[in-house]
Amino acid sequence: MAPYESDDAVDAVRDENPHSGRRKAARYAVPVAVVGVAAATIGLVPALAASGDPDLPKITAKQLIDKIAKSDVQQLSGTVKISTDLGLPNLGGLESSLVSRAGKGSGEGSSADPQAKLTELVTGTHTLRVATDGPDKQKVSLLESGSEYSLIHDGTNVWGYDSKTNSVFHGTSADSGKDKTEPPATPKDFADQALKAVDDTTSVTVDGTEQVAGRAAYKLLIKPRQSGTTVGAISIAVDSKTGMPLKFTLTPKSGGAAVVDAGFTEVSFAKPSASTFAFTPPKGAKVTEQKKDGADREHAVKRGEDFAPGHDKGTVLGKGWTSIATFETGSKGGLPTGGSKAGDLSGFLGSLGDQVSGKFGKGTVFSTRLINVLMTDDGKVYAGAVTKSALVKAADQGK
Repeated sequence: MAPYESDDAVDAVRDENPHSGRRKAARYAVPVAVVGVAAATIGLVPALAASGDPDLPKITAKQLIDKIAKSDVQQLSGTVKISTDLGLPNLGGLESSLVSRAGKGSGEGSSADPQAKLTELVTGTHTLRVATDGPDKQKVSLLESGSEYSLIHDGTNVWGYDSKTNSVFHGTSADSGKDKTEPPATPKDFADQALKAVDDTTSVTVDGTEQVAGRAAYKLLIKPRQSGTTVGAISIAVDSKTGMPLKFTLTPKSGGAAVVDAGFTEVSFAKPSASTFAFTPPKGAKVTEQKKDGADREHAVKRGEDFAPGHDKGTVLGKGWTSIATFETGSKGGLPTGGSKAGDLSGFLGSLGDQVSGKFGKGTVFSTRLINVLMTDDGKVYAGAVTKSALVKAADQGK
């Protein structure tokens, strides 16, 4: 392996990194239940690579981040493997139904709804085929045993197709938008999120080279400088020629396997065939049209009330990797209830958490290998990629 220079001059990196000026809880979304936390961590995913360390010219961390920022790959196709190990308890399949419920989208009730279907990526190992040809043509296919789910963006049309149930979801890019229907599917998507976290609480270095999907890549290593976070390190393999991230790996401070692991096993930068993005609903398929924005907002409010009736927009406490999101659920007594079924669910989830107490009173902490969530008995939620003790301290200081 060739020697590489370290570059922890993060201030200089931030000056020219277009991603780093935004630090709005880039590492997680505000969760309303432990299953919501699991779904939120899709934006932090990692990967698999071939052996071998290519001999590449020296490069600093600042230069490598600049290379990523200037990368402008418009056409590609390939296969991405994603493994996620959040350390969630085995619920005998119940966790999948809960996550699907949390992720229900505007095609509510259809198995082809992308916001519901792709939440399956929060657990286990999955294989995706991806293709893109400019900003108006993308395709992501989730390969399953004996079936396939595809999400296709072609011009103004957005299609979701579940071959197992022969169900189709249809919307338009004007109604849905990329951020609503297309979750992160490539290492670049994940790297963009991670680079938003680069600030003076972060160490950034170049950690050698590796081969990914047959291509020579530099390894960018991002590590928190702060104590109290559950994040150990983020490693991004960057293609030496195009500057595109080929692999993204997030490991927890507790050690062991990566929390999430996503990277290309095959990749080509040739123009995909136009037929890749063409879609016509198969004969006999049930087609569900996306609801318009007003209806979407109404359903989103109703879905939110299932877990957190009356919750506020919340605030972010602290800085950098030890940031903690907090909000009021408006529900006294800890886990929110919304009828008998929700009450049964809250009791079940309560049995999975750890009971804690402090100056704030009493509450329940739900844990994964990355995210911890404290739900207090007076209806407050504290969540972050931080330790349990950090959550309790934040709750005590909030009193």
